[in-house]
Amino acid sequence: MSCCDESTARVPAAEVSRRSMFKGAALIASVLPAVHPTPSGAQGKPLKQVKIAYCSQLLCGVPYEVARSAGLFKQHGLDVELVYTRGGNPAMQALVGGAVDYAATALDVAIQAYANVGADIRRFMVTGRLPLFALVTAPKTAEQIRSIKDLEGKTVAVSALGNADHSLTLYLLKQAGADAAKVQFATMGVNLLEALRQGQIDAGVVQEPALTLLSKSGARVLMNAMDLADARKYLGGSYEFMGVAVRGKEFAERKPEMAEIAKALTEALKTLRTMSGDQLVGALPKEMTAGLDTKQLGDILVERRDSLYPETVTIDLDAAQRVAQSLIAGGLIKPDASISGLHDTTIAGS
Repeated sequence: MSCCDESTARVPAAEVSRRSMFKGAALIASVLPAVHPTPSGAQGKPLKQVKIAYCSQLLCGVPYEVARSAGLFKQHGLDVELVYTRGGNPAMQALVGGAVDYAATALDVAIQAYANVGADIRRFMVTGRLPLFALVTAPKTAEQIRSIKDLEGKTVAVSALGNADHSLTLYLLKQAGADAAKVQFATMGVNLLEALRQGQIDAGVVQEPALTLLSKSGARVLMNAMDLADARKYLGGSYEFMGVAVRGKEFAERKPEMAEIAKALTEALKTLRTMSGDQLVGALPKEMTAGLDTKQLGDILVERRDSLYPETVTIDLDAAQRVAQSLIAGGLIKPDASISGLHDTTIAGS
């Protein structure tokens, strides 16, 4: 499983309200440059209907929601429907099963589908370059645990054994020269915040906003994969994450359409760097932010966007290989698994 699994997905109602859509469009209209439609989106030509299954994790989806709310897909001749699924695996299953045209998931989902079950898919662009994880101590153990190697003899909480957060932790322990056999893993789902706050566990792998809240409570951040500097230090560089895949047998016929999707999302990546927190949150469907502290969410998006989201949709093959290495370390794919045929760089370059 990915970090974008069923437990972290925020699936809105089947129909996003027109009010939500118009609100998002109005909020970001002021920051969008004038974009002239490409020939495929010229007036008088019908828009091509496209379905993209999406794992429904908020931080992953920002570029897609900006492109939708701002009308960038339509400017490129596309009427894109984002199909919200309960995690990355269901999104990939929808693609493989023919229910949708594309799947937007974390790379670990695509690698496992390709390497473990032989799914005929091609990944042709990316919209996220870092995983949404941070390895932190409990506030009570912050002085005892000062490095990843100090986790030997301690209890570390992960969502589940074999999940992406577990495999990434095993990879980090290996890189730090620590003996993973001396670390006790506790499986607690994704809601680790209170267990860490109360000191019931020594450390854990968390997402936002838990990372921000724990940091304010005195927890020590051992490695924040959402920070590009930490990714370079502990992972060797960016760590390919969110991206779009298509069925391999349809690659050639869909290539012009895929190029327009890539252009729209490239524009969205550029645009989101200029938006305020309110504007970024406004681009999201209202149903997906219900019950959240939207001010806090906006602040997190502004703080993290330069690290989380690349400036282009170009695939980084070295970053993709780092993900494969972490999956091997976690036992999620075989050591001799090859992902050489998974990526195609002819749409967005290399």
